[in-house]
Amino acid sequence: MTAILGISAFYHDSAAAILIDGQVIAAAQEERFTRKKHDQAFPAHAIEFCLSAAGMSAGDLDYVGFYDKPLLKFERILETYLACAPLGFRSFAKSMPLWLKQKLHLKRQLDRGLKKAYKKRYIFPEHHESHAASAFFPSPFEEAAIITLDGVGEWATASYGAGRGNRITLTHELHFPHSLGLLYSAFTYFCGFKVNSGEYKLMGLAPYGEPKYAEAITDKLIDIKDDGSFRMDMSFFNYCSGLTMTSRKFNTLFGGAPRRPEAQLTRREMDLAASVQKVTEEILLRIARHVHKRTGMENLCLAGGVALNCVANGRLLREGPFQRLWIQPAAGDAGGALGAAMLIWHQLLDNPRTPLPDDHQAASLLGPSFDRGEIEAFLTQTGAVYQTLDDDEALCSNVADLLASEKIVGWFQGPMEFGPRALGSRSILGDARSPSMQSVMNLKIKFRESFRPFAPSVLAERAGEFFQMPRDHASPYMLLVAPLADDKRIEPAGDDKTTGLEKRSAVRSEVPAVTHVDYSARIQTVDEARHGRYYKLLKAFERKTGCPMVVNTSFNVRGEPIVCTPADAYNCFMGTNMDVLVMERCVLHKGDQPAGQIHVVDEYLAQFDLD
Repeated sequence: MTAILGISAFYHDSAAAILIDGQVIAAAQEERFTRKKHDQAFPAHAIEFCLSAAGMSAGDLDYVGFYDKPLLKFERILETYLACAPLGFRSFAKSMPLWLKQKLHLKRQLDRGLKKAYKKRYIFPEHHESHAASAFFPSPFEEAAIITLDGVGEWATASYGAGRGNRITLTHELHFPHSLGLLYSAFTYFCGFKVNSGEYKLMGLAPYGEPKYAEAITDKLIDIKDDGSFRMDMSFFNYCSGLTMTSRKFNTLFGGAPRRPEAQLTRREMDLAASVQKVTEEILLRIARHVHKRTGMENLCLAGGVALNCVANGRLLREGPFQRLWIQPAAGDAGGALGAAMLIWHQLLDNPRTPLPDDHQAASLLGPSFDRGEIEAFLTQTGAVYQTLDDDEALCSNVADLLASEKIVGWFQGPMEFGPRALGSRSILGDARSPSMQSVMNLKIKFRESFRPFAPSVLAERAGEFFQMPRDHASPYMLLVAPLADDKRIEPAGDDKTTGLEKRSAVRSEVPAVTHVDYSARIQTVDEARHGRYYKLLKAFERKTGCPMVVNTSFNVRGEPIVCTPADAYNCFMGTNMDVLVMERCVLHKGDQPAGQIHVVDEYLAQFDLD
């Protein structure tokens, strides 16, 4: 038996993953345990969970892999500061203590984090190697082209190559400071959202605007070649030498200072979002066409933070040259932990690889789970009022009735998801047919911006009826956006001249709660083999309503990581306007709970950073 632990830490979304004889046993992000969004700390809790799931201690491990090379990254940082000097001293002075105290002594940090019980070898792949391994090795393909795109690793910001059998080879790289991820983050910052978490908001805002600034971006900011490679004019950006993403020159080009966080959104921000989204999609399509031409392969695997841009992914599937896509569900830095472990198993140890028809990701349900006994013990100790239903049929029928009556349901089932998407294990659910559900869930449950769209979980066998996507291409990880089928659309009544955020008030389909203003949706296909009880719930809802889908959003509020434990779920339920909480077969109704248990919403939200 060979046990391999993969770790990502200290930059963004620390995580751990464990393999035994090549099988993924467990994987989780540190934020879920510490309740600190995008926690960068050493993933002590995630490691403890992974070891426990594997039934072993750190001393039993055969290999430990860290997802990048910190010394090479430090070299890039030093060279960048020297190239910019004397500019950037404040940024340099802020970052150096952390490097000198922690990141340069990574082996010592790893020894300490593993309680000095691990005595064997540490492996340090390069950052984009870890991304590439996380993309290809779990995929269902015997061979595939590989593209990785993110902010920056050591020097690389993008790479491509190919995977065959049990080996990957990356042949080309784009280097810092020229970065598609950082370009998108610069616009995220300028539009008043937080870098490394607000990119989703920018993508959701884009359909409200027009790409009026796309030409300015391609004329002034970035020179894009036919193969998708590019160079950025760094005079418009400040991330090399300062503490902000954009420079005064950027501000001048786009009409003034960056939007202040929480200030009212204007047409400028909507048009900027639409513009950088359009440019991002064009770059990805050019890269894909070039890589297809160079590799001659029909399958493509994607990873890196940019691979979470599901709008671009959807266009790539519909318009790109590849027949099939597989995208790592934890495509950002967290997935690097899994990639490092799989790279050791297959490439370093030369173990064979047999692709599975679905994939080796186990539906990405790789985190902690809690059985009925644990949940009932918690609820009893808490003083909660609940009922336990005897079987799945009774449970799903009951919850389907609640959803059909427009109740909002917290759904806590089985292992927690690995990656940023809730996939029916830690989800908040609603009726996709309800015209008011999107605004109610945003403002009263999630406490987030009213413009943000929600995704549908749809029965896999009926997805093709509602959405324009290949009938043989599943989307179990909610990483593809597809247009609504023409016959499911409803054109707004009269001469609709609404603009900007006014667009969200119009009913545009039979399932308005999951239809964005451009008639698109970010789809999760649900099948019985992967999703078990969640599939049964959707089938029950379909039998009662004829509708094969529900709204699925992550079980958290703005600023909070997705819930991990029954206590997290109960606190979120009681601290919001959610109607019902379902944990395994235990069902709680808000109105039944003792008055003393109902938390004040402001108290609950005060513990999270809502910027």
